[in-house]
Amino acid sequence: MGRLTGGDPSLLRRINSAVVLHALRGAGPLTLTDLTRITDLSRPTVEGVVEGLIETGLVVECAPEEGETRKQGRPARRFRFRAEAGHLLGIEIGPHRIAALLSGLDGRIIGAGAREVSEKADADERLDRVRLVVADVLRRTGVPRGSLRAVGVGSPGIVEADGTVRLGTALPQWTGLALGERLRRSFRCPVLVENDANAAAVAEQWKGAATDSDDIVFVLAGLSPGAGAMIGGRLHRGFGGAAGEIGALHLLGRDVTPEKLLSTTDEPLHPLDEHAVAKVFAHAKEGDIRAQAAVERFIQRLVHDVAALVLALDPELVVIGGWAAGLDGVLDPLRGELSRYCLRPPRVTLSLLGEAAVATGALRLALDHVEEQLFAVESTVTSRRDR
Repeated sequence: MGRLTGGDPSLLRRINSAVVLHALRGAGPLTLTDLTRITDLSRPTVEGVVEGLIETGLVVECAPEEGETRKQGRPARRFRFRAEAGHLLGIEIGPHRIAALLSGLDGRIIGAGAREVSEKADADERLDRVRLVVADVLRRTGVPRGSLRAVGVGSPGIVEADGTVRLGTALPQWTGLALGERLRRSFRCPVLVENDANAAAVAEQWKGAATDSDDIVFVLAGLSPGAGAMIGGRLHRGFGGAAGEIGALHLLGRDVTPEKLLSTTDEPLHPLDEHAVAKVFAHAKEGDIRAQAAVERFIQRLVHDVAALVLALDPELVVIGGWAAGLDGVLDPLRGELSRYCLRPPRVTLSLLGEAAVATGALRLALDHVEEQLFAVESTVTSRRDR
């Protein structure tokens, strides 16, 4: 599209189209009179915009409601946004499982699927599993691949803007992987790759524990914890995409890795061996002194990592997710230590989305991308995300 100027009639048409489409997307079927009232546009303008949106396939005229045809006179025409005009995917690529969520253009989930994957799987095997999960979800929902408008992906690691994983120690062969490029071969639409903790932070603000907060920190708590932050309602990635990598704090002269903290022997745990970790916590609940000491060390370390991030960002809310969110007693130590270390302690709560957080956030990122296209007037205008 050419450059728009203030007096360009095409700019006004795009503004009016965005306003009407936004009104239809945020409500049920509306009449022309409804749209005129909601948008403050003239009826002829609204009518022209609606006809144009029908031609694009984003709006459809609804059939008269039951009983309307029996009334005297012609019933008012009603229109609705066609959420089925396109579809979105949110994908989680994790150490132990691949998960996918499918939605229409309104963000409502219409399909889901997941498969386990070995922690030792190489990059090719893991990406093959992604393709299998996606194909299964599309087949079961009857959605053609060509209907996909955008795909969001959440993955461990520091992710470049083009979807390349600059550093990813959680998955074999992940560092340096051109993940975005590899995935784009399977889709004919934009693919957006994001760090998993960042995606989960987006999810919690959209549909989880942080829907009423604009400044939050989401902690994906595991042996190597990571965090995502929303500041002023916007995702904070940092200059190089490495914001929130609190799992690297042990490198700052302490030389005490989480794998060593949770070990009840002289040998560190394997970072991806969740079964070994679960045994330690189970033994701690049973009263094993060494296991209890290991869990205490781990929780204290998690507390210190989170406190460092809170001091830097001053969030309103800290949301704890990941498998550590299931630990008994993790919230009280966090609240107590944050009160001790922080000038203004934030609220602390557990994730409401659980293991669905990363895929849900990836779906939201895909939806954001499509909304920027649907509601943009110029490239410099930032779309406002609905809640």
